[in-house]
Amino acid sequence: MRKFGLIGTSLKHSFSSGYFNNKFRSESISSCSYDNFEITTIDALVPLIKSLPELIGLNVTIPFKESVIPFLKELDEEAKNIGAVNTITINPQDDQLHLKGFNTDAHAFRKSLAPLLNPSHSSAIILGTGGAGKAAGYALRSMGLGVVYVSRNPEMVNMDNEVVISYSDLSQSRISKHLVVINSTPQGMYPNSDSCPEIPYEYLTTNHLLYDLIYNPAETLFLMKGKENGAKIKNGQEMLELQAELSWEIWNS
Repeated sequence: MRKFGLIGTSLKHSFSSGYFNNKFRSESISSCSYDNFEITTIDALVPLIKSLPELIGLNVTIPFKESVIPFLKELDEEAKNIGAVNTITINPQDDQLHLKGFNTDAHAFRKSLAPLLNPSHSSAIILGTGGAGKAAGYALRSMGLGVVYVSRNPEMVNMDNEVVISYSDLSQSRISKHLVVINSTPQGMYPNSDSCPEIPYEYLTTNHLLYDLIYNPAETLFLMKGKENGAKIKNGQEMLELQAELSWEIWNS
């Protein structure tokens, strides 16, 4: 049995297990399974892997996309440049674990967002400065967009050469300049669907594009408020599927 899985602290919201196990059934991929592994600390990663010798690949979600890096023997170039990992290959070598990290988020985000962009979308606001936000920023810059990050505590954020502002700095003039707004935070994720990032939604217009990396619920409060003001909206479902397929390619390469 080849086993794969997802690590994170709270995985009840995740569709990954269902997605992969449905894939295995529909494509008649035998002797494979995908499970959720809830861990409270990243220190539990290596004991988990050692307890499951059939485990050959993992996805990584909140809050471990950055803290997992010191446990890896190797990073692919894109994951190194982003500073976040969401996919791991597990290869025992000489009685040691050789864990290699990849980032499939940036590619998936870029591919799902690109068809929605128009020439007026020259710069973006990213809400959140975690691993998902870093992948989104990397992808946006690769498409030629400028990026401004928003954090609750910008003075605590260590992101060299990045513009990081506070939520209170989101003025009407700034919102009108940055027509793409990305939510990379978990705010609004099931089961806390009645919450959303605290931004001045009243300044959004029909020229804006709101993208929420959350896919459960399908329409978060963040997206609802954007739609009420005429903005184009998209959730993270397609991104999930694209990054999952790329993870599968990596595990089988």
